[in-house]
Amino acid sequence: MLSNVFKFATRAAANQRSVLRVTPRRFLNIHEADSQALMKTFGLSVANGGKATTADAAADIAATLPTGKVVVKAQVLAGGRGKGHFDNGFQGGVHLVDNNANAVKEMASNMLGHNLITKQTGEDGRPCNMVMVAQAVNVQKEYYVAILLDRALMGPVMIGSSEGGMNIEDVAESNPDAIKKLKLDITQSLSIDDAEAFAKEIGFPDTCSRAAGEEFVKLYDLFLNTDCSMIEVNPFAQISDTEVLSLDAKLNFDDNAEFRQKDVFELRDISQENANDVEASEYDLNYIDLDGTIGCLVNGAGLAMATMDIIELHGGSPANFLDVGGSATVEQVTAAFRLITSDPDASAIFVNIFGGIMHCDVIAEGIITAAKQLELTIPVVVRLQGTNSDKARKLIDGSGLGLVSCDELDTAAQRVVELAAN
Repeated sequence: MLSNVFKFATRAAANQRSVLRVTPRRFLNIHEADSQALMKTFGLSVANGGKATTADAAADIAATLPTGKVVVKAQVLAGGRGKGHFDNGFQGGVHLVDNNANAVKEMASNMLGHNLITKQTGEDGRPCNMVMVAQAVNVQKEYYVAILLDRALMGPVMIGSSEGGMNIEDVAESNPDAIKKLKLDITQSLSIDDAEAFAKEIGFPDTCSRAAGEEFVKLYDLFLNTDCSMIEVNPFAQISDTEVLSLDAKLNFDDNAEFRQKDVFELRDISQENANDVEASEYDLNYIDLDGTIGCLVNGAGLAMATMDIIELHGGSPANFLDVGGSATVEQVTAAFRLITSDPDASAIFVNIFGGIMHCDVIAEGIITAAKQLELTIPVVVRLQGTNSDKARKLIDGSGLGLVSCDELDTAAQRVVELAAN
């Protein structure tokens, strides 16, 4: 089961389009330095250090560390930082350097203010506005530990492996037996006995299994109390016969918990996000760029995917996944049209909305207002079904804006594909 999950994840990573269509929801991802600071508040053992936005500040942090070597890490929200490269030609986003001011400053200067390109960022990379400086530690053995939500088990699960410090997807392919899992109870904390038993199961020696188990208990407390959707520690390191450290951590949080996790969500770094995604979140839009030519504005994820499918059935290609949710206000429609038209490849817009609590005539007025404000120059096909759809059709037809009104989904899809091609 678990190996199949990771196999699916590997296939999906190779086909970004599939990921976008299966998981069209957002979550908060925070920097490693912030993750480790949060972990400290739950009593977890992490390497000493801190974050810096200037080379001088990086050197100041290094001066407080007792080790002869320090690690300087680019804080960019992407995997593969160590094997990446910067737009200035500098290679690698993770480096071990001598703990002296000049060496640390030089290393930080090579990273700060430049874009880091990795296998996950795309060719433009993401900006490195911050580095993490941490003490170097001697590692005896690297493990992998994660907590995530498993739909099949309908709850959280802890995943562990003796093969840490490498991509867990690769482990799942080459040695699936090395991956172990422990089903967790969402209603209570993890017991130390269960945690220690799991530590032994993934290979911790008896001298260190208790220490590892204690960290697992704290990790799950963090997961529950901060509304995490995922915690991944790789590597989770054994540094002596009796000691462990979380050396690299990735934490994701459920967006629905923002109202009660305000301190965590203040750590959001929008410089790491696509500008369109940032605007979409401001208007509560579920928006994802695709590579087609027909912009879609739909309410409801199911209807959105059905709309994308019927566009493809008629030979077109969707330019985005855009779900306005249970409402379609003037502000949302205007923002949606602005996002769609910001894509130079978008040559037509298909509005396909079912009006329930939100009446179709109100939605139509919003579409007309947005089209006027933005002075749209590309064709727009509108299909509104539900409450007051007849009134909505009259408004669209009488707008004088050239909006095309259609009742049937199949007809509407055919028409928008034709207009996009012309």
